[in-house]
Amino acid sequence: MEWIALLLFAAVVMLLLAGFPVAFSLGGTALLFAFGGVVGGGFESAFLSGLPSRIFGIMTNETLIAVPLFVFMGITLERARIAEELLETLSALFGKLRGGLGISVTLVGMLLAASTGIVGATVVTMGLLSLPTMLKRGYSPEIATGTICASGTLGQIIPPSIILVMLGDVMSSAYQQAQLAQGVFSPDTVSVGDLFAGALIPGLLLVVLYVIYLSMTAVFRPESMPAHAVANDEHVSFIQILGALAPPLILIFAVLGSILGGFATPTEAAGVGAMGALLIAILRRALSMERLREITRGTLRISSMVFMILIGASVFSLVFRGYGGDDGVHALLESLPGGVIGAVIVVMLVMFLLGFVLDFIEITFVVVPIVGPALLSMGLDPVWLGIMIAINLQTSFLTPPFGFALFYLRGVAPPEVTTGQIYRGVIPFVGIQVFALLILAAFPGLVTWLPDKLYGP
Repeated sequence: MEWIALLLFAAVVMLLLAGFPVAFSLGGTALLFAFGGVVGGGFESAFLSGLPSRIFGIMTNETLIAVPLFVFMGITLERARIAEELLETLSALFGKLRGGLGISVTLVGMLLAASTGIVGATVVTMGLLSLPTMLKRGYSPEIATGTICASGTLGQIIPPSIILVMLGDVMSSAYQQAQLAQGVFSPDTVSVGDLFAGALIPGLLLVVLYVIYLSMTAVFRPESMPAHAVANDEHVSFIQILGALAPPLILIFAVLGSILGGFATPTEAAGVGAMGALLIAILRRALSMERLREITRGTLRISSMVFMILIGASVFSLVFRGYGGDDGVHALLESLPGGVIGAVIVVMLVMFLLGFVLDFIEITFVVVPIVGPALLSMGLDPVWLGIMIAINLQTSFLTPPFGFALFYLRGVAPPEVTTGQIYRGVIPFVGIQVFALLILAAFPGLVTWLPDKLYGP
């Protein structure tokens, strides 16, 4: 009955493309297929008896509690105008250098990624704050928009990231399934902390590659990134630099350091981050009752969306497995030419294309549980596979014509910036992303070294 499982997957994708709500498309379509299978005798109703325990497992999953806490932290820092102060300070510091403003935007994007972890919010915030300034200072629209889109998507890979929290939970389950299928009844585990540690070096590698590209562009195409004559009132003192950089850096080190050092779980560290963001907002006098209501409503809206999608995806995966879809996917991947390398290439290509039409949350909760156990049973490292998936989807979200980051920036860019300029601007950064993927494929130790050092035997 594997063909019915594939038909179920195709039906869900078509509904999502038609614009139906994700959570209800996943759960509703799966239940309709299950009902049809029970009536027709092709689906065991016993599979549905496991649904209440699955939903209860989601409700009691301590790791997933980190999601609303990290969302709260990100929205609070966004409302506290951290990005604006960082950009003003670093622009005054590096702006007199040719290409300095572009490098400042990249560094601010990196800090925002590690502070908020919300890709859409980072791209929109950077677009509103930095795009007018870059255009005013003579930067070409292509360089300006490409830099903003690329730096804004760093929130997907640089920890602590909401996306890595969700991916870590799914990869842990997939890794255990793969080991149980191989007859290992005391399976190893992979945690969100492992993924955070594994993502640190690749994330910094991307930032370095971005900065190198911008520096080389400033040398070989100086007219596209002119230097800025800094006025007397634009000079910044060491105290101003410290005041802008210290709060987000302290918060990042407190959250990430406590996780990597083994002092706190991701959920506990997320609580520290949420409280720290609240204190920063209070100290900056950027928190009123009205703003606090906006923050809590935003947190509730995003968190509800995530968990509704997770419940719908849980129903979908249960019915998909009931029709033997996981066995069909496993057999398909094993039959591909090239063995494990061919299987990884095909899965990455499919996920890249799905990233044009599906959000990371949907791909994480729907696609990864299907292909993850099959790939991990071939002997792949779960941390390496998780980071490769994250960077692959980050590349997809940057790639014209359907990348999500491009739509986010198009929504806030001034009318004189054309869609074609945005597309042309991100193409070099897409090439950098692909180059980074090839580096990590050739040298997987860049991903696995730090988790092994921190958590290995």
